[in-house]
Amino acid sequence: MAQRPVILIVGGGYVGLYTALRLQKKLSRGRAEIIVVDPQPHMTYQPFLPEAAAGSVEPRHVVVPLRRTLDRCRVVTGAVTGLSHADRTATVAPVEGESFDLHYDVLVMAAGSIARTLPIPGLPEHGIGFKNVGEAIYLRNHVLARLDAAASTDDPEVRRRALTFTFVGGGYAGIEAFAELEDMARYAIEHYYPRLSPADMRWVLVEATGRILPEVDLDMAAWTVEQLTARGMELKLNTRLESISDECLVSTGDGDSFASDTLVWTAGTKPNPLLSATDLPLDGRGRVECEATLQVKGTPDAWAAGDLAAVPDLTSDDPDATTAPNAQHAVRQAKRLADNILAILDGREPTPYRHAYAGSVASLGLHKGVAQVYGVKLKGWPAWMMHRTYHVSRVPTLNRKVRVIADWTLASVFRREVISLGQLQDPRREFVAAANTGRTGHLPPPQPADHEQSRTPGAQAG
Repeated sequence: MAQRPVILIVGGGYVGLYTALRLQKKLSRGRAEIIVVDPQPHMTYQPFLPEAAAGSVEPRHVVVPLRRTLDRCRVVTGAVTGLSHADRTATVAPVEGESFDLHYDVLVMAAGSIARTLPIPGLPEHGIGFKNVGEAIYLRNHVLARLDAAASTDDPEVRRRALTFTFVGGGYAGIEAFAELEDMARYAIEHYYPRLSPADMRWVLVEATGRILPEVDLDMAAWTVEQLTARGMELKLNTRLESISDECLVSTGDGDSFASDTLVWTAGTKPNPLLSATDLPLDGRGRVECEATLQVKGTPDAWAAGDLAAVPDLTSDDPDATTAPNAQHAVRQAKRLADNILAILDGREPTPYRHAYAGSVASLGLHKGVAQVYGVKLKGWPAWMMHRTYHVSRVPTLNRKVRVIADWTLASVFRREVISLGQLQDPRREFVAAANTGRTGHLPPPQPADHEQSRTPGAQAG
């Protein structure tokens, strides 16, 4: 290994950011060069996305800027499109310009995961994901725009379609987004839409298995179902999404069919497909095969952690068990990974990663939550407070902790913000319309801020 090794970290999410933070803190200047490559110039703290979508937290405060935080690292905004660890070379496609090769000595594969989708007719055209801050902003504006559309028409079919919100996936991400956005929409209708009633809305969650929240005990999941159904929300268990038509007609496996302008997909994740363009060993689920030390199996100077890594779970009685793909493991694995790299650089042996799952916390809307931590079960306001306390302690940097707490403090003093900034979805629309008017002399018909053309992923605000 070179006297001043180059450590390449692919991905700037949980694992990438926390690994780089720890390395730059513990490595003396000049000891190594750390390069972080990610398509986005920030890390997203995903547990706060539901609150950002619901307006409890400013969206800018749930992202951590990489260049500001990793001031002793080289940050490259671009995508790794191929990697040969045998040659210690990664091919990087920057935001602009030609692709180039990066040569390194130590690899940290931390590219995370993407949404796991199914070949369902209409899903690519009408579905909305929920993994990044752009999607959270888009979904917030979209829901509020649907309330505006419903309040501005007397057509019962248009109103019914606008006020029907469909979510697919009953894990933590899906349940939190489902509950937080319903809570926001209910508040908005009760305070600002006199022509609408909360009873006019239909919120439907479709889950293929027989339960929600698999991370908690069955009684806690059942309690959550009771709370959501008491709010008039529908949970279709043991049901699959079959299709969504061009007319936004949603069909589910239980024979139901209904019109819905909103389809949010939160049905799981899969490892980043970048892995197929590398020479790293993968398991049957497409994850990087790892030792308990987080070293890539049989591959010197390569490490992996997080959603894309198959890391042995040393706390399980099952010898084939691997750690769950969640933030709790990712953050802890990143610290262990960084310390193990430091150990190898100093000529010491790495330490295996071991962490028993502590439990889970979830918000179900303002002052509502569910939690199960180290066997202790909490419901309602105590669980909601634990959710906030835990996650504000985990969000990176003091700057972001203070800003999130300030958002919560202001939200407790003033009324909830329920403003739709739908123009963010297509900011050039009005200018283009004005320019075309000047050329043709005819003003095009007005279109709502959340028009169909803005619903494709490529048009989402970031």
